[in-house]
Amino acid sequence: MIVPALLQELRSRNIRVWAEGDQLRCTAPTGVLTPELREQLRERKTDIVEFLRSAESLAQQQRGIVPLQPRGTRAPVFGVPGHNGDVFCYRFLAQQLGDDQPFFGLQPPGANGHGELLTRVEDLAAYFATQIRAYRPNDAYVITGYCAGGTIAFELARQLLQQGATIRFVGLFTSPYSTAFRRLPQLGQRLASYAERLRTHARALATLPSRERRLYIRERLRDHKARRDAQSQTPPDPVQIQRAKVEAATVAAIRRYTPRYFDGRLSLFLPNKEWLHPRSPMLRWQRVARETERYVGPDGCPGDEMLLERYVARIADLFRSCRGELGSGRPTPRAAAIA
Repeated sequence: MIVPALLQELRSRNIRVWAEGDQLRCTAPTGVLTPELREQLRERKTDIVEFLRSAESLAQQQRGIVPLQPRGTRAPVFGVPGHNGDVFCYRFLAQQLGDDQPFFGLQPPGANGHGELLTRVEDLAAYFATQIRAYRPNDAYVITGYCAGGTIAFELARQLLQQGATIRFVGLFTSPYSTAFRRLPQLGQRLASYAERLRTHARALATLPSRERRLYIRERLRDHKARRDAQSQTPPDPVQIQRAKVEAATVAAIRRYTPRYFDGRLSLFLPNKEWLHPRSPMLRWQRVARETERYVGPDGCPGDEMLLERYVARIADLFRSCRGELGSGRPTPRAAAIA
């Protein structure tokens, strides 16, 4: 378990830990601190103290930077999350890449309930660029973006490059081109999804006798009503409400943004081979960068699960290949790297 996840687990049990010099202190309700948790704290003491010091320093200076794995000598990765601003979408990837790969999440203003929401991609990129340059001023950087965050990551890399920074590469994970978030393409996607559900039900009904068809329809309607009732009875979650606000602001920003040329290396991490079709919402990025590469995830990998535990080991291998560590190094630009 990586340090942020371990600390989150401790907080959920009302266990408080803090650093005093080189010592790790802890308080917990009676009986909550199990022998297993005690052992984890002993084993990870050095890592936890280092993480807490880093987090404390960042809290005072760079509120947008969240250390997911702060150690290592490689060029640091700064990852822009998806539309809801949850930087822990990268936690499994940071864990898989190991202790020599510094990895930081970039949390947009307002994601934690503090600060004004920004509704321009250029403003979000400038916010992150200022903090990155203040935190690691002399480094070369790797910039990544997940889903909607890919557009922000692209603009962030452009601004850093214009400021004289060195960008190793920009990695986009399941990140459609910005125009895919505009209202008409979004409506088309919803209609296509609705049509696919209708086709699925039609195929199921075609295989059933007439009596069972009526039962099938009643069950589907009952399931739909049960889901709606459960949602209406669930009390509002403040975290989800805030994330919805961040999502709305982020999508509004991306809809207004038109990408300009990036004079650098852009690596597209596609979830599976189906995303290689000519009308793929990711391949349009190839038109606006000097050099592009495509890395293809395993068959059947859904875009929204690309960075989750089931698939992340394969995605981490693709990332290492992008760094030139596997096989013969970097792939041919505009060619699929690993299928």
